[in-house]
Amino acid sequence: MYRSKEDAMQAFDFAPLYRATVGFDRIADLMDRALSADVAQPTYPPYNIEKTAEDAYRISIAVAGFSPDELSVEVKDGALFVSAKRSAEAAQKAYLHRGIATRAFERRFALADHVRVTGAEHENGMLHIDLVRETPEALKPRRIEIGRSDLKALAATAIDAKSVETKAPTLNA
Repeated sequence: MYRSKEDAMQAFDFAPLYRATVGFDRIADLMDRALSADVAQPTYPPYNIEKTAEDAYRISIAVAGFSPDELSVEVKDGALFVSAKRSAEAAQKAYLHRGIATRAFERRFALADHVRVTGAEHENGMLHIDLVRETPEALKPRRIEIGRSDLKALAATAIDAKSVETKAPTLNA
C-alpha cells in the first residue's frame, strides 16, 4: 500500500505504454519526467504562462535586477531554456541590505510539437516570451469529396469499349 498519491504515481510503470504504441515516445518520456521530477521544484524566478489567442501563448518571467545582456533564451531538443547569469561587476557590489534575489537560474519549458518561439522582450523587470502553435497543412482537417458512381456512365463506357473491339481495323492486301 502506498503512503500517498505521490508515491503511487512515482511507482507507475510506463512499459505497457511503450510496447503498445508507436510514435508516442515523446509523450511517454514527458510523463515519465514529470512524474519522476523532484516534487519540490524550484520556484525562482516566478513566472506566468498565459494563452493570448487560440494558438498563441506568452511566458512572463520576473527577472528584476537582470539586464537583457545577462539573460539567455534558447530553443533546443523540443524545449525552451531561459537562463540568467550575473555579470562579474554586479557581484562585487557591497550591499547594506539585499532583498532582490538576482541569483543565476535556468528554467526549462517543454514545448509541444509545432510550437515555435516568435520573440522575447525585456520590459519593466519582466521577460516576455511569445510562442505560437503552427499546425502544418497536412495535419489540418480537410473535407474529402465523395464521388458518385454513375451506373449509366459506366454502362456507356463499357458499350463503347465493346464497339471498339468489334470494329477492329482490317488490313487490305
